[in-house]
Amino acid sequence: MPQILDGIRVRDEILGELKARVARLSAARRPPGLAALLAGSNPASEIYVRNKIRACDELGIASETLRLPETVSTAELVARIEQWNRRPEIDGILVQLPLPPQVDTPKVLLAVAPEKDVDGFHPCNLGNLMTARPGPRPCTPAGVIELLRRYRIPLAGRRAVVAGRSDIVGKPMAFLLLHEHSTVTICHSRTPDLAAVCRQADILVAAIGRPALLTRDHIKPGAVVIDVGINRLDRRADVERIFGGAPDRLAAFDRKGSVIVGDVDPLAAAACASAYTPVPGGVGPLTIAILMVNTTQSAERRLESC
Repeated sequence: MPQILDGIRVRDEILGELKARVARLSAARRPPGLAALLAGSNPASEIYVRNKIRACDELGIASETLRLPETVSTAELVARIEQWNRRPEIDGILVQLPLPPQVDTPKVLLAVAPEKDVDGFHPCNLGNLMTARPGPRPCTPAGVIELLRRYRIPLAGRRAVVAGRSDIVGKPMAFLLLHEHSTVTICHSRTPDLAAVCRQADILVAAIGRPALLTRDHIKPGAVVIDVGINRLDRRADVERIFGGAPDRLAAFDRKGSVIVGDVDPLAAAACASAYTPVPGGVGPLTIAILMVNTTQSAERRLESC
């Protein structure tokens, strides 16, 4: 039986370890402060921000959320971020993506002061990542590395394949694996013979954004499979096809009208992998945990420099 890599358990470990650090900061000066900006009404973004608020409340991190309408302009978003940049009690700024289509997203992300960029998306921090200098790391890829470390899955000398090339997950994931001394290949939907490339992987990270795209043909027997994808299935026929008619998944679909699946065929992961992350309950919970880590580290750095 493959090992299931439980992201909920690791998230709880990380948050438990953070409580003492947050308490020390609160006793010494003030609690860490996190500000989140949400534009429009994307349901997935609403869930993420709600979970962020809950995690802040549990840890004692001061948080505030600014919700703006779908019609917001780039200039208004930049002005709000610049206000947060000037406030000393704000240690981290989160710009929830995606932003509405009329917004210049790169310009908005560039407006965040690098020292308050707890998402790790600013070019200064991506440069720190590439050159292995200290700084906040993008939350989802950093969560994957933390998950692998806590399950004592060796990375040095192993061949890792990252399926996906986004700035948020794919590219930073590749650099983090390189820093762990893995030999890394990045591939994507236009890679010739994608299955053959993926089958080379001892560590396969799927972040390509298509439901159950990677099948048994893509997984080397015994590989560790990390599924970053979160895709919503809205048709019962797709649930039956992907999950092999599993009664629990069909019952969940009938109850909710949709089911979440990753980028990896879940039956293939269970059959071929030595260890894998379930969806949901694998990588997803770690994103919030690392956001809390980055916010706490930002507060520690900023208060030490005062």
